[in-house]
Formats: sequence, C-alpha cells, structure tokens
Amino acid sequence: MIGYVRVLLIAFAVVVGSSNSSLAARLVAHVDISSQTMTVKKDGRVIHRWKVSTGRSGYRTPTGTWGPKRMHTMWHSRKYQMSPMPYSIFFRGGYAIHGTNYVSRLGRPASHGCVRLKTSNAKRLFQLTKAVGPKNMRVTITH
Repeated sequence: MIGYVRVLLIAFAVVVGSSNSSLAARLVAHVDISSQTMTVKKDGRVIHRWKVSTGRSGYRTPTGTWGPKRMHTMWHSRKYQMSPMPYSIFFRGGYAIHGTNYVSRLGRPASHGCVRLKTSNAKRLFQLTKAVGPKNMRVTITH
C-alpha cells in the first residue's frame, strides 16, 4: 500500500511539474518604468535590452502582466490623430508596445501610455512573438 501511494505521489508531482512549465511564457517583455527599459527574455535567457518611452506626465502606463490581445504590423491610433503605431502588440485595451520614430525621446517618459520602442526593435519583438506564438508571450510592466 505504501508503495502504491508513493507511485501516486510521484505521478502527481510529474503531472503538476509539467503543467506548470507549460504555463511559463517562452518570451517575456519586461518593461521597467523607473529605468525606461525593456528586457526581453526567451526561454529564461536575456536576449535584448532596449530603451523605451512610457506614459509622460498626465498619462499612465498600466502595471501588471498580460498576454498579447492582438497584433498589427501597422496600426493608426484613432484616439491620437491617426498616429502610426508600427509593429503593435496590444496587451490591455488600447495599450500597446509599438515602434516610434521619436527615438530621441526613448529612455524617458514621453507617450500617452503605450510602450514605445525604436521601430526596428518593435519589429524584432513582433517577429519573436509571432515565432513563439502569442499564447507563449507575456508583457510585464513594473515601476
């Protein structure tokens, strides 16, 4: 009987362990608002670290963790005079990670709440997200 219980416990541990690893995101884009940086990890290994711009005074970038809700190679903001948002990864409502041509402002708050990256970096993140699948990507934003 003890052997049977031991086998059940081991089997349970294997099932729980494997299900937890399947919940782990293969790709994580971690945005640190205080340092205005994004660290991208793939399979737990840092592969990129980029400057970003988040919400300027009067605008807030939400904190938390989300998966991509939708992705567009080019989106135009209906809220802000059809401003271009290349390589958009929307993670919460109208909030997205996207490219910008205002690279001189990267590294300090300058957006209306989105996370802005150099367009080539936004393209790279977009491609990585497509490669692993949006369900395997997470956006984490902290202060």
